[in-house]
Amino acid sequence: MEKFLTVCPYCGCGCGLYLHTEGGRITGVSPSRNHPVNTGSLCVKGWNSYEFIQHPDRLKYPMIRERGALRRATWKEALRKVAGELSRIKDSRGPDAIGVLSSAKCTNEENYLMMKFARAAIGTNNIDHCARLCHSSSVGGLSAAFGSGAMTNSITEIKDARVLFVIGSNTTEQHPMIGMHMLDAVDRGASLIVADPRKIPLAGFARIHLRHRCGTDVALLLSIMNVIVAEGLVDVEFVRRRTENFDAFSSLLEEYRPDTGERITGVKADDIKKAARLYASEKRSMFFYSMGITQHVTGVDNVKACADLVMLAGHIGLPMTGLNPLRGQNNVQGACDMGALPDYYSGYQAVKNPASRRKFEKAWRKRLPDRPGLTLMEMLHDGVRAMFVMGENPALSDPDTTHVRERLERLDFLAVQDIFLTETSEYADVVLPAASFAEKDGTFTNTERRVQLIRKAVEPPQEARPDWQIICNLSGLMGAKMHYRGTYEIMEEIALLTPHYGGTLHHRLDEGFGLQWPCPDISHTGTPYLHRKKFARGLGSFTSVGYMPPAELPDGDFPFLLTTGRISFQYHTGTMTRRTHIIEREEPVCLMEINPEDAKRLGIAERQGVRVKSRRGEITVTAAITERTPEGTVFLPFHYREAAANILTNPALDPAAKIPEFKVCAVAIEKAG
Repeated sequence: MEKFLTVCPYCGCGCGLYLHTEGGRITGVSPSRNHPVNTGSLCVKGWNSYEFIQHPDRLKYPMIRERGALRRATWKEALRKVAGELSRIKDSRGPDAIGVLSSAKCTNEENYLMMKFARAAIGTNNIDHCARLCHSSSVGGLSAAFGSGAMTNSITEIKDARVLFVIGSNTTEQHPMIGMHMLDAVDRGASLIVADPRKIPLAGFARIHLRHRCGTDVALLLSIMNVIVAEGLVDVEFVRRRTENFDAFSSLLEEYRPDTGERITGVKADDIKKAARLYASEKRSMFFYSMGITQHVTGVDNVKACADLVMLAGHIGLPMTGLNPLRGQNNVQGACDMGALPDYYSGYQAVKNPASRRKFEKAWRKRLPDRPGLTLMEMLHDGVRAMFVMGENPALSDPDTTHVRERLERLDFLAVQDIFLTETSEYADVVLPAASFAEKDGTFTNTERRVQLIRKAVEPPQEARPDWQIICNLSGLMGAKMHYRGTYEIMEEIALLTPHYGGTLHHRLDEGFGLQWPCPDISHTGTPYLHRKKFARGLGSFTSVGYMPPAELPDGDFPFLLTTGRISFQYHTGTMTRRTHIIEREEPVCLMEINPEDAKRLGIAERQGVRVKSRRGEITVTAAITERTPEGTVFLPFHYREAAANILTNPALDPAAKIPEFKVCAVAIEKAG
């Protein structure tokens, strides 16, 4: 038996684990005892992260659609088909008629090559990935406030914090190893504040549970900050020395007294005061959020309000402090870092900045487009004629999926590159079989900016290839040759062009458990926490954002508020977890959480089938009656293709980040059959 140290392919924690192989097959996994994130533990998904790799459904050879059905093809035939169709559309309609989706499931090296392919081979900035649906609000909001959109502190600091403030993050289910560190801190005497409309498991350990109404995050945070100012709990020296725009911001706070916060959010004014005093009074206070904050039409405003609170208390730039967005997928941080975004090259270097553009033009020897491209949602709604999709599944993950599927069906050409046939590949003209994380080398960047090596343990099935090799082959056919002897050479190019990754070469990452960026050169040891002496933008900027209600609220026709999220036993669109026996056994059907009072009023019994309708469609699910969800609100996970929650969700967008409002929409509920 051999063991290969690698990184878990699920959430953004970035846990270290060993793949065990025997006879060219993976036989199991074990955790890395010394890894700083998981310290010898794994969640249920991590323990079972190998089973899907050898599932019989794996894509094993390229396929081309003819007369409505996919047939087996050679690599030469399939690649020529993709290159020919993309070139034809580029020549006839222009490069911006093509959209490219990269992937948070793929390596940094592959995301870098995909953004290079879009810009240098096709000639478009129309590239995006699933961060648009989860943390584009973080990039926009934190960049405006601090100049950097990443998690500021490290996971290892959590156990020594004295106060943990968690809002919009079901941490123990979505980021279990980070949740483990939080519970360790509580065991050591730390105080936990949880702000969430649902009684999530973490709330059971909280000193204060602020159960606010969905979509009222800004009002809650502003009322907490009102108390901090009114009671003299502001870190005056920090605000004076390291921030700007405080006067205008403090004037806004006068409108959000605790009683106003109670009226808007439903949280008692006394609890708002207690939370404010607790968070502001302890210097070792860490603040965490996730998609419960970001997935709103006010997502950027929500993030800016979080940043305002952290600066107001001076809880940033030191260990055991900071503002910490928890990334949802294993490499969503890395995919953003690598420039799989319509407005940035790698390292968040703006495409509209002439100096940045010239830098990449010189390196790639190609003229590059100067206008930011379309976001994921804009591609699917605003008229691209062809798409190349790597490792993404918008036919199940995007809101108002009925419309998304109609749009995919109307494309002139769609190519999908993945490890399984997904719901999106049902509309593909060409399907290309890719290698999984266990079948290639490269790097992932976890939620705390830790860049780590993944290592090839087994060969891909039959004709499947690593994504980076496929991109290189395809790019060459389109006149932009890419030659790399291995992923280590791709990282050398990344380091050359991306200041934050300047020292993250593979041979350095092989020496331990990776390096946290910024790591600007080969002598640098990485950065555990950000903004120590100054913010990336210089002074931190307070932003005066007021409360705005969600785009769609319950009414007479649709009297319930629907919110969506993940559950511990499934993941994303289920492509991997639903092909893992133990995980699928635990949560095989989609359950809709409904409050007992609502269920009684509607005559709904436990485990009864119900129809859930919105203005966009309807699905049938099974009711789970629980006080975990408040009256008037129902909760659905979005992992199940047979009960696709995103058929219901609202595609209304945050105007800046273009992120959809997954967390709030209006629905009606009735018994099925």
